Amino acid sequence: MPDFVIYPHPALSMSAKRRPLDQAMLDAGAQLLAAAQEAGAYGLAAAHLGLIEPVIVVSVALDPAQRDYRVMYIPRASAIATESASGAEGSVSMPGVEVPIIRPVWAEIVYESADDVTQTLRLEGFPARVALHEIDQMEGYFFLSRLSRLKREAAIRKFQKSQRQHG
Repeated sequence: MPDFVIYPHPALSMSAKRRPLDQAMLDAGAQLLAAAQEAGAYGLAAAHLGLIEPVIVVSVALDPAQRDYRVMYIPRASAIATESASGAEGSVSMPGVEVPIIRPVWAEIVYESADDVTQTLRLEGFPARVALHEIDQMEGYFFLSRLSRLKREAAIRKFQKSQRQHG
């Protein structure tokens, strides 16, 4: 299993600086892709590896049982649905915790490819959720920040308890 940082690691609350594609981003993208493949993750942000780079990897297959990874450099949502839905979300940096998060049902993601070509990808349903979750993480917003204070504190307590039991 890859060596993921664990909540509340400082990298999880740091925003990656947007800048032109460079070698540090390409290196982070290669590490992210390898980590996602090894862990079978739906998506990852560089922060999960302790790297503060504007890079995410997302499985864009509609079937969550399949993995069709895209490495996205400097991604952003250029358009999102007005309709939202609740869905379970978790993080490799907080294993064992899943909470319902409300997100748009589709999103258009604009990003740079490894060969520095701007791409636009429309994602619907679960892949859109994953991409928006990882973009949030890239920008320094851990998924729990989308919860009320009470629900966030309950999730953190659950995680801390599981860490003590398995620690």
